[in-house]
Amino acid sequence: MTKKLELTQAGENQIGVVAALPAPISSEDGLRRYLQEIARIPMLEPKEEVELSKRWRDDGDVDAAHRLVTSHLRLVAKIAFKYKGYGLPMGDLIAEGNIGMMQAVKRFDPDKGFRLSTYAIWWIRASIQEYILRSWSMVKIGSSAAQKRLFFNLRKIKAKIGAKGAISERGMSDAQVSDIARILDVSNQDVVDMDQRMSGQDVYLNSAAYQEGEGEKMDFLESPGENQETVLANRQEASNKQILLQRALTTLSERERDIIERRRLKDEPDTLEDLSKAYSISRERVRQIEVRAFEKLQKEMISAAAA
Repeated sequence: MTKKLELTQAGENQIGVVAALPAPISSEDGLRRYLQEIARIPMLEPKEEVELSKRWRDDGDVDAAHRLVTSHLRLVAKIAFKYKGYGLPMGDLIAEGNIGMMQAVKRFDPDKGFRLSTYAIWWIRASIQEYILRSWSMVKIGSSAAQKRLFFNLRKIKAKIGAKGAISERGMSDAQVSDIARILDVSNQDVVDMDQRMSGQDVYLNSAAYQEGEGEKMDFLESPGENQETVLANRQEASNKQILLQRALTTLSERERDIIERRRLKDEPDTLEDLSKAYSISRERVRQIEVRAFEKLQKEMISAAAA
């Protein structure tokens, strides 16, 4: 049994990508069967990947797009499992990641010289993270890049430094709060506030509104008011920024790109100390390279956007 999922790219000429994907996941057994099924799908050789990408880009070959998507479903599942700690169904996380994978295939340029998997990782993560932020809590998590980074990294960093429990329950010392704030470039208060929001105090939208009856709390919420045109415009803007970022990264030197990716683009950023040891240079020198590389990225993205 297969499920057909169709995505349409907005624009003057609409382009549809239709991929027949394995059946939806509705149970633990279903998840196990799904993983077994996608494990049997063969990986693509680099030359084959380029050929299929060009067939899709140049000729609109849907079969080529389908092979590109399905050959990367294992990558999607691997990334989705990293987000299993947010209390959402794994099937939903994988489904959202598959949508990100399809978006990546639609926008992938094989002439840039990098593999589809490298490009797709950003789309898969963005799609899953957007779903989590949309679904996880009634409390506004925050829309800034720093707040999102804090939300998706707080638990991992707490586990890494051995902190247990919520800050509100004195599970972390002031020094540990300061360490997290420094690593993620946010204020101490931001760390405390986010930890309290993630400590299980939220009311879930799909919980029952009454002890008897089928109504859910979600049924009684008023629409936030943003119309679909605004939502689509914001998504398109985010997509354009991702494309500009990928192109701008190619203008950096290998060291600059590595430092930017490890300091600014990783789910769990490396510290200046980590990179100073890796490159045998001082922490201040790493910081200088990071600042210079970030300025180059901004300049390149602004220039490309204005072209």
